Amino acid sequence: MTAASPGDRVADQLGRLLLRGTRQYLYQRLVDGVDGLDVATYPVLSGLGRLGPTTATHLASVIGVDRSATTRYATKLEAGGLVHRTVDPDDARATRLALTPAGTTALAATRRALSSAMDDVLSQWPPAEAAAFAASLERFTDGLQDMAGTADR
Repeated sequence: MTAASPGDRVADQLGRLLLRGTRQYLYQRLVDGVDGLDVATYPVLSGLGRLGPTTATHLASVIGVDRSATTRYATKLEAGGLVHRTVDPDDARATRLALTPAGTTALAATRRALSSAMDDVLSQWPPAEAAAFAASLERFTDGLQDMAGTADR
């Protein structure tokens, strides 16, 4: 039997990371203790943090959730004071979603929680290996986004 290629090994591990249970665990850890945020609404908040003010249609395409669900989740976040709507300056019939100051604060809390979760895993590694992994992951992600044409959209 031949050894798995690096691509095979990476594909297998990405598959494991993307399993619903793993995502749910991380999302739950991120939103615990953040008022007005839950596992379902987190991708909307996070997407707005990456994109800035945008329409629900564009946000939905980026985060991989249908537009009606994105709008529903945004409404829930708006009720919690984390998101607000404004008229789209490019189309008066449309609205843009944006983070409120409280939404920005909530997003910062989720990012601290994610960083803490990653630090918990990496604390078991020698520091040089953890740093090398972080650098390699950045390089891998940049390369994959370049290939997909999705870098920082």
